[in-house]
Amino acid sequence: MTLENRKIAVIGLGYVGLPLAIEYGKKYRVIGFDIYEARVNELESGKDHTLEADLVGMKQACDLYKATGKVGLSFTYNPDDLKEANTYIVTVPTPIDRFNNPDLIPLLKASETIGKTLNKGDIVIYESTVYPGCTEEDCVPVLEKVSGLKFNEDFFCGYSPERINPGDKVNTLTKIKKITSGSTPEIADLVDALYNSILLNGTHKAPNMKVAEAAKAVENSQRDVNISFMNELALICDRVGIDTNDVIEAAGTKWNFLKYRPGLVGGHCISVDPYYLAHKAKSLGYDPKVILSGRAVNNSISKFIADKVLKLMIQKDHKILNSNVLILGVTFKENCPDCRNTKVVDIANELEDFGVNVDLYDPWASNEVIKHEYGKELIPAIDPDKKYAAVIACVSHDQFKTFDFKKYQEQGAVVFDVKNFVDRQFVDARL
Repeated sequence: MTLENRKIAVIGLGYVGLPLAIEYGKKYRVIGFDIYEARVNELESGKDHTLEADLVGMKQACDLYKATGKVGLSFTYNPDDLKEANTYIVTVPTPIDRFNNPDLIPLLKASETIGKTLNKGDIVIYESTVYPGCTEEDCVPVLEKVSGLKFNEDFFCGYSPERINPGDKVNTLTKIKKITSGSTPEIADLVDALYNSILLNGTHKAPNMKVAEAAKAVENSQRDVNISFMNELALICDRVGIDTNDVIEAAGTKWNFLKYRPGLVGGHCISVDPYYLAHKAKSLGYDPKVILSGRAVNNSISKFIADKVLKLMIQKDHKILNSNVLILGVTFKENCPDCRNTKVVDIANELEDFGVNVDLYDPWASNEVIKHEYGKELIPAIDPDKKYAAVIACVSHDQFKTFDFKKYQEQGAVVFDVKNFVDRQFVDARL
């Protein structure tokens, strides 16, 4: 097996798959596959609603295929077009269900689709976040059943966890260091070489796929636990009557103190991956206390913020029922349209349970997505004449850094700063 004859199919063209397809499309024959026809049509028109794609690079890769027919990128939603590939890279979502259990349906459906066109000698590489052992225990049986081929005899697998950070224009795909692995030593070498052919900072070749799978889950679980400690600190500091950020700044003068900050923990990774690791631990008879206690703390922060705002509103003599509250930002992080698993919506829900009228404003988010996923509407613009009893700054988009918080505070509104970016003199409370 050599790199020269690799024909790659990237399965799933979201935040992870699209940048990968573009980079590989500059050197190899790449088929970008997505089950959604609208997504494929969008990409073929040269647009990308995730804002993660290098549109110039995408055009160059697509033009390369049109010119040569052998190298370059094309998009499709037709599974039959995958027959041309001999290397598959799976980048579909791996969410959790409402009981916080891993939802492997997209992953297994993708494996089923690949199985229908899998041939002898083909390689299937998974990038989707999973628990240790998932590739071999859950995905491989589907590939074998559908294709009729034998794992590690007729076809092979690899695992290289995605490290895309939505909205990050510095740590982009080619600049990050990737973990790679394979189902045999020879395949591990080939997978490693394949990624190294597009990366600037190289790879770390794990000894096996389970190690690579575990490493991904651990990366985000560690961040989740560290943030949960700071969130618990915020809950304590609120009761003491001191500012959490003052405490962090003071403690941060020690050379080995890690300056994590409290905050809402949403998104597609940090708030999800710990449940995958916990699921595996439980299946082996171990109760992961630290991981799940951290999750419980982080999941409580939205309610804490809403309750704190309501208390401050009462202190300022605001009537709660039918009062107006403005929430700035609904995406799970700044300067990014990604709204997956956002915890801002939980704040809005809590306030609405008390009869508050909530206006959600976010210049980055899609109203269509928010309406479909959460059943809420974004206001298209902020009415400068509308009176608000509270303003909650949830996301530190660049557009909000020049927002006139002073005006609303002078009008008697409670100003709560979740992200610690508002001038302190115009804030009634912050996390």
